[in-house]
Amino acid sequence: MNQNIQQMIHKIRTQQKPSKDDLVHLLGCEPSSATALFAAADSARRRYVGDEIHLRGIIEFSNHCRRSCRYCGLRKENTNLKRYRMGGEEIYEAALAASRNGCKTIVLQSGEDSYYDADTIARAVKMLKKLGLAVTLSCGERPEEEYKYWRQAGADRYLLKHETANPVLYSQLHPDMTYNNRLGCLTALKALGYQVGSGCMVGLPGQTAKDLAEDLLLLKELDVEMAGIGPFIPSPHTPLADASPGTAEMTLKMIALARLLLPQAHLPATTALSTIDPLGRKKALQCGANVIMPNVTPQPYRHFYEIYPNKDREEARHADCRQQVETLVHSLGRSVAKTPGHSPKQQFTRERQGESIA
Repeated sequence: MNQNIQQMIHKIRTQQKPSKDDLVHLLGCEPSSATALFAAADSARRRYVGDEIHLRGIIEFSNHCRRSCRYCGLRKENTNLKRYRMGGEEIYEAALAASRNGCKTIVLQSGEDSYYDADTIARAVKMLKKLGLAVTLSCGERPEEEYKYWRQAGADRYLLKHETANPVLYSQLHPDMTYNNRLGCLTALKALGYQVGSGCMVGLPGQTAKDLAEDLLLLKELDVEMAGIGPFIPSPHTPLADASPGTAEMTLKMIALARLLLPQAHLPATTALSTIDPLGRKKALQCGANVIMPNVTPQPYRHFYEIYPNKDREEARHADCRQQVETLVHSLGRSVAKTPGHSPKQQFTRERQGESIA
């Protein structure tokens, strides 16, 4: 391996503020150097978060969205999409089934749907906590008082991807949102004691290697507990339908660098990656990832949460069957975690997990 590459990897692992130039160089490195990068990330994963793989079941409870994000199939302008909303009992039954199949965390994810007010989400959180589950919310930008209310109801984590750390590109992709407000929400969530997840897309139209390096540096600055990194996949019925997708190679480099920058973070092997590469999930788990997020949304709804095409097909093939997940995990010499996988950076007592509101 090139000595210069070795030095860059070492610097990234040890420096408080890594060089953006080093990150850009590694993002553009040749396959032989990328192999070394992946090995270093896998070593860091093993050292800091171990060989357990955490299963976090996603319930996509509504595909209604008030936003106009130019890349997303859920955007409000997409009149070709059949919309749905799940009720509390449906959410409970889906979570119960996921729990019985080994998921210790449930991710409640939706478009930005104001139909579900603060009380409705709080009731859902408390209902899932009674099952002994960790709860991650992913409901977009909401007022800080709602974030506080849900945290008091027992929500453990919040997932809010920043998507891109380039403010100009962000505004182009999100015509009715602002980059500063996104960062403000992430800052508020951290202050409220959530384990915070953020992340970005790889291969967005107009994105550069410098932009991707900024994404990594932002994740480090935010000191996130989870970093979700997946390729951009163009979706029909959106303004970016004809754009080129991101690549698996660059996505894997981003995951590996995220592991080196955030050694204690949880990194998922995303469904989007396995959509563009049938071996994508396995490759991600070999270069730093330690989380699989199976889709446990009931089948009648799953097809309609179409952020990008073929998403439901990949999830059914790779993540919906516990046996297939276990086969993958065991093939890597690893095991399925039996705990919720709270951030090793924080201590979560039994009492804190059981917090409730009057």
